[in-house]
Amino acid sequence: MKTLFTDLNLETIQSWFVFNPSEPLLFNSGLFLGFFLVFYLIYILSRKTHYFRITYVVLFSLFFYYKSSGAYFWLLIFSSVVDYTLSRLIFTEEKTFYRKFYLILSLLINLGVLAYFKYTNFLIDNFNLLFSKNVGFEDIILPVGISFYTFQTLSYTIDVYRKQLEPTKSFMDFLFFVSFFPQLVAGPIVRASDFIPQIYQKLNLTREDFNKALFLIIGGLLKKAVISDYISVNFVDRVFDAPNNYTAFENLMASYGYAIQIYCDFSGYSDMAIGLALLMGFTLPPNFKTPYKSASITEFWRRWHISLSSWLRDYLYISMGGNRKGRIRTYFNLFMTMLLGGLWHGANWKFVLWGVLHGTALAVERFFEPRLKLPKTAFARAIKIILTFHFVVFCWLFFRAKDFETVSHILHNIGAIKWDWVQIKTILIAYKNVFILMLVGYVWHFIPTKFMTVNESFFGKLPLVVKAILLGFVFWIVYATAAEGTQPFIYFQF
Repeated sequence: MKTLFTDLNLETIQSWFVFNPSEPLLFNSGLFLGFFLVFYLIYILSRKTHYFRITYVVLFSLFFYYKSSGAYFWLLIFSSVVDYTLSRLIFTEEKTFYRKFYLILSLLINLGVLAYFKYTNFLIDNFNLLFSKNVGFEDIILPVGISFYTFQTLSYTIDVYRKQLEPTKSFMDFLFFVSFFPQLVAGPIVRASDFIPQIYQKLNLTREDFNKALFLIIGGLLKKAVISDYISVNFVDRVFDAPNNYTAFENLMASYGYAIQIYCDFSGYSDMAIGLALLMGFTLPPNFKTPYKSASITEFWRRWHISLSSWLRDYLYISMGGNRKGRIRTYFNLFMTMLLGGLWHGANWKFVLWGVLHGTALAVERFFEPRLKLPKTAFARAIKIILTFHFVVFCWLFFRAKDFETVSHILHNIGAIKWDWVQIKTILIAYKNVFILMLVGYVWHFIPTKFMTVNESFFGKLPLVVKAILLGFVFWIVYATAAEGTQPFIYFQF
């Protein structure tokens, strides 16, 4: 019996260090908390030894990525070697032809690898449909976060080419930038010009930074593991899997539910990533600024997934000419930027249409903005916020549904809604916990920023012991509510 117990323990311990595709290492898991506490203790002790600290973080980051994507961590290293080498060649080369050649080579390699893993089967599927062929699909597993770190390494090479950035002092420094585990698998997409200078600065964690980091981590855990996961598992997923099995009101509420679910999921991850980085002395850019408060789609994209939208603006929209080549070209550039942004999210026509809808909305807004002089009152802004929010929710249907038929069913069901208050009351009671958490999520989102600042300030004044108890309590809540197991982050699939 003792031997069996020992073997079981050894097997469990071994599983902590071996990749399991069904259990990737997630921020909202107890295993990550254990790993991070051990990692962080050594990290703090090594804060004055630059080279050891850099190497130590790189090794932990590669281990973290191995636990998320298995052997594909070699792909991350390959991409880093390619971009580090080519960027140095670009920096030292004086002839424009060769500088441009190295840049194009970097683009071809990075986008080629991304296209192979992400779009091969999509292209095969469309080829079969167009030409009535039966080409077999490739057995390809999409590496977690490949879209994020590909864009990150590309921005580095492009900035070096534009002479806006000097290469890192060593390959290890560059690998640190690419593999930095807090934002590796789901962003924010960090600019080299913002992040790399921090590598060479003296590690300085102030009391304010520590308090803000814990506040972000606790808030991110609550948004992701309590609100988002509970809504998803207990309501949204069920309705989207079989919309015709549910009432029109349930279809409508599931649409609203997914809007707050994806916000809490992704912004929760971003909050945790920013908080973890801050604990390590690094500042990452904000990725969300209450996007559902937007009064236009243009404003929405200044508030939602800011690191991606700014990347698309600076490296795609501006590269295509931006607004410098006339109105028609501006509309086209806006449209194409969002179409390609939709394709970046996934190899499926649903994501393409999602991008097309947003791109069209941006172009239409740009056209009418100088022509419509709407009143700048609080009431007018409220109306615009409501209209923008519902357009975003409509677009989310294509983002979440498994196919266009499912979207059609949901829209048909919502269109046939009848306000049967007895039935609605029954539904509200049946899904009481779900709707309470949805309400909490929306209140949390729309609450004035000043109120959150006051809460953060109050949290910072609490004794360290109380903060530790609060963090432990939050992890207990996360564990207690994870009836279906730890749920992966939505943006892991991109």
